[in-house]
Amino acid sequence: MGERDTAASREASAGDVVPGASVDCPGDASEKKPLSGDRIQMQEEIPTDNGLGRYDTIWRRLLTPPDCRWNKISPPAFTTGLCVLYALSATFTVANLYYNQPILDKIAVTFDVTYEQSSQVPTLLQAGYAAGLIFILPLGDMVERRAFILALVLLTATLWISLCVTTSFTTFRIISFICGATTVTPQLMIPLVGDFAPPERKGANLSIVTSGLLLGMLVARLLSGVVANYTAWRNIYWLACGAQYVLGLMLYLFMPDYPATNPDTLHYLRALWSIPKMMFTEPVLIQACAMAFTMSSCFTSFWTTVTFLLVSPPYEYPSLVVGLFSLLNIVALVSVPLYGRIIDRFVPLFSILLGQMVMLGGIIFGTFTGTFTVAGPILQAIGIDVGVQIAQVANRSSIFSINPKARNRVNTAYMACAFAGQLTGTAVGNRLYAAGGWRYSGGCSSKVPMIQC
Repeated sequence: MGERDTAASREASAGDVVPGASVDCPGDASEKKPLSGDRIQMQEEIPTDNGLGRYDTIWRRLLTPPDCRWNKISPPAFTTGLCVLYALSATFTVANLYYNQPILDKIAVTFDVTYEQSSQVPTLLQAGYAAGLIFILPLGDMVERRAFILALVLLTATLWISLCVTTSFTTFRIISFICGATTVTPQLMIPLVGDFAPPERKGANLSIVTSGLLLGMLVARLLSGVVANYTAWRNIYWLACGAQYVLGLMLYLFMPDYPATNPDTLHYLRALWSIPKMMFTEPVLIQACAMAFTMSSCFTSFWTTVTFLLVSPPYEYPSLVVGLFSLLNIVALVSVPLYGRIIDRFVPLFSILLGQMVMLGGIIFGTFTGTFTVAGPILQAIGIDVGVQIAQVANRSSIFSINPKARNRVNTAYMACAFAGQLTGTAVGNRLYAAGGWRYSGGCSSKVPMIQC
């Protein structure tokens, strides 16, 4: 009996309590309970006097399929299939932010508003997403992530029904903002890779999941444009709603019940305060955030100004051709296995520098040839997409080693800087193009990776 108590006490001192284990004094045999269970509770104490422990056990077993229940001794493996599921989750949740972009004119007609007013919809979605990154994503370090992610997916899907049926433009805008805030589930998936993926496959798995984000942008714009061209624009919203419910079902069936990282030792306000603190005290995070800001600004600056280039002489392409230009993102997607292996094989710094060099080469070539051959912007698009993807995945692989118990907050800091870079790149890129044209804006963008290298 003494040995059993000693083992249980050792478990308790590590921060994990095994259900049914006794940690009382050896002499109090009447209070002993047998060691049991395949599950762990990431809590220091499970209340028994108010029935909470019983409620917890019953509902966990009802709401969690057997294969998804966490077992400390033999935890669910992080398989390739699970990684693909997380990538698809990223695709069909981040797509919520982009379905509206090709159909803003149709939204304006339906609600009888101006084009300028309809452009508030993507702005509010992006603003909601930014708010979710700052105020919702840090909760991933405090709560159990399976329940949290499922709740966000189902809440978004249910709210999305309002977007499909409402006739009020004010309601449409408010719900768009809320849905943008709850569409942060892809950013909760990425730290899971850092937590549970095998070390030798971490870079490859991170590249797969982050590529789901890029695929979501591509799929959303293509599907929205095609569906709205042949049917009512609300049908793409109904399709997105159905995809959310299917995604929720798939996650319910296959997502493991990961234990909380900091179940009792972290408070919400303290978690929020720790984000800016880390941004000024962790050198690796400072460098990664600076790169995230500059790379995102170059990325959005290019994709904003290339439209002006392609619709102007000597090209004068129609809007359909300009829209198909986004298909070049596929090159970055099919390159996932290649740069995933590179990141796993070499130190993150090498991969970051490689990504910067690929991006710089694309910018230089496209800037000085884009005014007389379409090969310029094509190769520039490929270079920027591939270079940014390599550097982003390598950066994440690096920053997730800072504090294993704060990976969601680290990701919040990183994504906040990337988002700020996107806004800056859009605004500055437009002004540079208006001031000096294609070569002027591209020349300024090329200086960013030069400085970083």
